[in-house]
Amino acid sequence: MKRKKRIYLDNAATTPIDSRVLSVMEKTAREIYGNPSSLHKEGILARNVLTDSRKNIADILHANPDEVVFTSGGTEANNLALFGSVSKPVGSHIVVSTIEHPSVLECVKELEYRGAEVSYIAPDEKGITSPRAVKDALQKNTVLVSVMYANNEIGTIQPLSEIAKTIRVFRGDKIFPVFHTDACQATNYLEMNVLRLGVDLMTFNSSKIYGPKGIGALYVKRGTKLSEQVFGGGQERGIRSGTENVAMVKGFSEAMRSTLKMKEKETIRLAKLRDYFISSVLKTIPGSILNGDSVKRLPNNANISFPEKDGEEMVIALDARGIAVSTGSACANIARDGKVSHVMNALGALKPRAVGAVRFTLGRETKKEDLDYVLNALRDIMKR
Repeated sequence: MKRKKRIYLDNAATTPIDSRVLSVMEKTAREIYGNPSSLHKEGILARNVLTDSRKNIADILHANPDEVVFTSGGTEANNLALFGSVSKPVGSHIVVSTIEHPSVLECVKELEYRGAEVSYIAPDEKGITSPRAVKDALQKNTVLVSVMYANNEIGTIQPLSEIAKTIRVFRGDKIFPVFHTDACQATNYLEMNVLRLGVDLMTFNSSKIYGPKGIGALYVKRGTKLSEQVFGGGQERGIRSGTENVAMVKGFSEAMRSTLKMKEKETIRLAKLRDYFISSVLKTIPGSILNGDSVKRLPNNANISFPEKDGEEMVIALDARGIAVSTGSACANIARDGKVSHVMNALGALKPRAVGAVRFTLGRETKKEDLDYVLNALRDIMKR
């Protein structure tokens, strides 16, 4: 089973940068080097690129340009959303799903340590968070609800619009609770119209959409109160100080534009490949189990458990055969130290199923012959 070209099926962790995006970034970095806060010509040129890029992204979101705040990535955007919303933890109540990305859950744990009250909402066995469960958890002192758009491990898509409606009805004419969603995994494939989604805060980043790493953004709906977390020169509406990386922002904008252009066709193409791969694995490998809902999932996500195997050992065995996959969140892998995924725990999966979970996330370069090679590799590994 020798193969020269590696097969990359870990696009949920990060995507390779698009060559067109890289070209735009290189040109911008070479020609636009001024500080966008400066008053001279070089500064004005940089500010114009920043302004145009912000407007391009805002248009895709159906938002206003001043509602887009640039950050260093999804993690910082989530931190800004949570700590910025809950500036006074004592006496505040937070509602959060138990399958959030670590950059949300760790913030919540810290806020809880500082005195906030937290209601953790578990999903159903398919990984879907119920709007009813959110409604039942809301209290008079609830200031924030955070439910991710699509899960980074099992790919399940959450009913954001329904949850948003529940929160709006509860909120009435008040400003709290604020509704935040982590949409980093969703941007490539799902609706990003913030008006239809009904969110107040939305995190998204570049590294998941074939753009540069180290740049992301937080949508902040007008009227949403958010306290500053990074102090300095007052950039990004005073919410996130620091000189903006103009070339990275330009690359981010180009990646968003490219993603929007190919979203519909790529979603259809990948969903077919995903379904082919899942059905082939379940049919040919005894005991294999699909994790997450079979329909309400991202078109590129196939999270499958092999209860007779250890997931990390499977990752290593596949890597030796030229295939890159993962057991779950790359961020969680750093801190997990052998512990079972919190997402699998939230689904109520027994330990063999949880330990044996492997995440395959397809991308723009994935072809059917690649998946056939992976299927053969899996069959070979399972025999050993």
